[in-house]
Amino acid sequence: MSNSERIEALIAQMTVEEKVGQLGIFADALRPFAPEVNPEANARGAAEVRAGIRAGKIGALFNGVGAAEGRQAQRLAVEESRLGIPLLLGADVIHGMRTVFPIPLGEAASFEPELARRTARATAVEATAAGIHWTFAPAVDVARDQRWGRGAEGAGEDVLLGCAFARARVQGFQGQAGLTADDCLLATPKHFAAYGAVAGGLEYNTVDISEQTLRDVHLPPFKAAFDAGAITVMSAFNDINGVPASANRWLMTDLLRGAWQFPGLVVSDYTADMELIAHGYAADERDATRCAFTAGLDLSMQSGFYDRNLASLVASGEVTLAQLDASVRRVLWVKQQIGLFDNPYRSLDPAREADPSHLAAHEALARDAARRSIVLLKNQGAVLPLKKTGQKIALVGPFARDTKNIEGCWTLFGDRTRYVTLEAGVRAALGEHAQLIVEDGCGLEEPIDGGIEAAVAAAHASDVVVLAIGEPQSYSGEAQSRTQIVVPPAHQALAEALAATGKPLVVLLRNGRALALHGAVRKAAAIVVTWYLGSQTGHGVADVLFGDYNPAGCLPVSFPQDSGQQPLFYNRSRTGRPELPHMREFKSRWREVTADALYPFGHGLSYTTFEYGPAQLSTTQLGWDQTLTATTTVTNTGEVAGETVVQLYVHDRVASRVRPVRELKGFNKIALRPGESAQVSFQLDRSLLAFTGMDLVCRAEPGLFDVWITDSSANGTPVQFELCPPKG
Repeated sequence: MSNSERIEALIAQMTVEEKVGQLGIFADALRPFAPEVNPEANARGAAEVRAGIRAGKIGALFNGVGAAEGRQAQRLAVEESRLGIPLLLGADVIHGMRTVFPIPLGEAASFEPELARRTARATAVEATAAGIHWTFAPAVDVARDQRWGRGAEGAGEDVLLGCAFARARVQGFQGQAGLTADDCLLATPKHFAAYGAVAGGLEYNTVDISEQTLRDVHLPPFKAAFDAGAITVMSAFNDINGVPASANRWLMTDLLRGAWQFPGLVVSDYTADMELIAHGYAADERDATRCAFTAGLDLSMQSGFYDRNLASLVASGEVTLAQLDASVRRVLWVKQQIGLFDNPYRSLDPAREADPSHLAAHEALARDAARRSIVLLKNQGAVLPLKKTGQKIALVGPFARDTKNIEGCWTLFGDRTRYVTLEAGVRAALGEHAQLIVEDGCGLEEPIDGGIEAAVAAAHASDVVVLAIGEPQSYSGEAQSRTQIVVPPAHQALAEALAATGKPLVVLLRNGRALALHGAVRKAAAIVVTWYLGSQTGHGVADVLFGDYNPAGCLPVSFPQDSGQQPLFYNRSRTGRPELPHMREFKSRWREVTADALYPFGHGLSYTTFEYGPAQLSTTQLGWDQTLTATTTVTNTGEVAGETVVQLYVHDRVASRVRPVRELKGFNKIALRPGESAQVSFQLDRSLLAFTGMDLVCRAEPGLFDVWITDSSANGTPVQFELCPPKG
């Protein structure tokens, strides 16, 4: 019997209630983990869940962990239920399991999708060993407003970078050995769609957006994830132009399954179908069930709405049996694709879970990922790297010894016994003769008695001050929107006091978004963005501080001059009154600041220097079906080896829709020894010049284009070419 025949045979035997049971996913009360995240999730007790599995009325569980307990749950499904349909076991495994890697936004700063593939692969190995088949990741939302807290989970403000990391993370989670492999972790790109465009950066807020922007900015990373092999997707909380995503037929059926031919299942975000009532889109839970299900939402997470209402909707004819069967077919198909029918106990091996042999390699990867994610924003007077001997160092700040703000958002399963603090990393780098004074200076959000005085005394006794401040971990992630994206007042006051000592100040920012830097923080001799770097935070930061690793990260988000500039992103559209130097007032600016970023997308310094030669084009007349090569020569003009991210930007000078001032169309990270040069080339064709027109057709238009090959979105001198119209 073929796989499709097996699925059809099952559907033919299933009662309506058993079919409905395949369309709900509930918190795993049999092996609960981190119940404090959603304390109401475990309302169903273990006995009720076991009874539901035996009755064939539960098809999936989430956020449980443990191979032995998972094996017992699966045994109930395949050996004690009438039809033996296996459970699908999912979890929020975002950027690490037991070993925690940098938050996705930080990892995007590496501009190395291959790094993300490797950390996702390691995550999959650990998660599947713990009895998990399916992760609700990667988040592929393009986030252009840094007030929104969930930007920490994605790859930043750029579409091309977002697509590259979406693709890499799916490939890493799912692996290369096929979906049935024991260490394949099924990926779920989210949140479909445009969640990163919520108005005002306010969590769960409305999205009012043109379809052109939706198609050009927010949908491409999803398509990249699907093209990389993702067969599940999670709907978003937000509405799009008045229709909630979780009841949006155009989005989930017409586009996803129609135009894109997506074969897999759509799972709701946590109780998103329930929230159709709060949206004012559904009258009650029965109506919400109808709206969500008929729009194309296959799997309801935690609300119980499908469980309570779907059968009666089928009985009344408001939902047809064919519609019910179609969703059940998709769920069973996904289970079949990952091999659960032939091997229901895959990823449920207690011996594999207990095997620690991978930990050393994963910790080494976590350390490398941490340092590759770090961005050096400023290094005035070459204060960095620090010296390991002959230099007295004051390590000050609430993150110096902290262990609770290392992970970043949405880390449920990390092994906290293995986390390396900043102090531990610095002491390990310095060795037994360390000349190091450590003071907290202030709390995470509040002053502490005598804190500033002790910090100032430490500064006076030292040659250089390393100040570890930023955002507490709770400031970023879900439901953590901010109106002022600045460091807490207690951190700022500490910085001001330390700056007044006159000692060189190195600021280590720990953050989950771009920040607006002010006062002593902004004026510090050196500024280093360290994000939330995970298990190996201390060692990764110390490697950069002391020059054992030359930083090469670049910003995936623009750092504003002031919070009030949000939303701020480099690839903004041209305006009729740009900020021109000869105009005093009537131009695109704020009264207080210019329209520019303080540190733009793509910015990142090194302990060496690089010289970029002029961009050269293989032709200035690009034929409609031809390819153009853009080339430059990059030279390491400094004294140490280093890496630089070579970035290709394009601007369409005249078009039928106003185009962005620049758009990233390629990037390549290269390593050069002192004095070494390398030629870097990019290929351009009209597919990279296309955009969605007013007729909703994506196409390129003939005309003049500017090209930059440079080291950030704000640098470089452009050269031009013309895209010629098609012949005939």
